[in-house]
Amino acid sequence: MKTVRAGDPESLEFGDGSQRHTLTGILGATDVAINRYRIAPGDGLPGGLHTHMDQEEVFYVLAGTVTFETMGGTVTLEEGEAIRFGRGEYQSGKNEGDRDLLVLAIGAPRETDDIRIPVDCPACGHGNLQLRIGGQEVDFRCAECDGEFIPDDCPQCGHDELRVTRGGDGATVVRCESCESEFEHPPIRME
Repeated sequence: MKTVRAGDPESLEFGDGSQRHTLTGILGATDVAINRYRIAPGDGLPGGLHTHMDQEEVFYVLAGTVTFETMGGTVTLEEGEAIRFGRGEYQSGKNEGDRDLLVLAIGAPRETDDIRIPVDCPACGHGNLQLRIGGQEVDFRCAECDGEFIPDDCPQCGHDELRVTRGGDGATVVRCESCESEFEHPPIRME
């Protein structure tokens, strides 16, 4: 048995003052991933609209309100509520409130290697590119044609913070977090 305080693990800063505290390792968990997020107003959980093909996720709201974007619309959860996303269910969470959001995220199994985004492959047209994160580098691979792609910066402002989301008409778009430009096709190039 192992106990820790939520503030004990080292935190990763992202967005506009948001943090992720990874509890998995410090607790010695072997079969489940556990993260506690503090999301500043206007910020979102990392990753944009995505799914895990090899992991289910549960989010429990400790404080505040989270709005999850899904392929079927939006779902808003308040403090004390939880939601489960099964393998293959797309989601992206955001704090649209005016105070910090605290949320506990639990994923099983612990490791996830098959993360997908709802974007068609520019080479063969197959849906759902696989997102690969290796340290600081991010790239995409098509499971159908095995094409490999590297993300480009925003063509409008040059910012590197692009997120997959749903546009006003419900179609998948890529939006720049800086200038808010939207692109029907992600700015990516062959490796």
